[in-house]
Amino acid sequence: MKIIGILLILIGIGAFIFGGIQSIEKEKVLDVGPVEITKEVQRSDSWQLYAAGGIAVLTGIILVLIDRRKASA
Repeated sequence: MKIIGILLILIGIGAFIFGGIQSIEKEKVLDVGPVEITKEVQRSDSWQLYAAGGIAVLTGIILVLIDRRKASA
């Protein structure tokens, strides 16, 4: 359990370091007959990665603390 907790902590810290997930989507602006005009829109979903990183860090800390209590008992 301690190893899993440490891995979760490292993954969570990595999520905070690398920021967010960025994607580029193409949106159709104009479509007239054979002429089609598109534009690229860059989107960032950083709050989801921060939330997942926070949950991973907290879960990892809990697992490490539980393992310490079992070892001392």
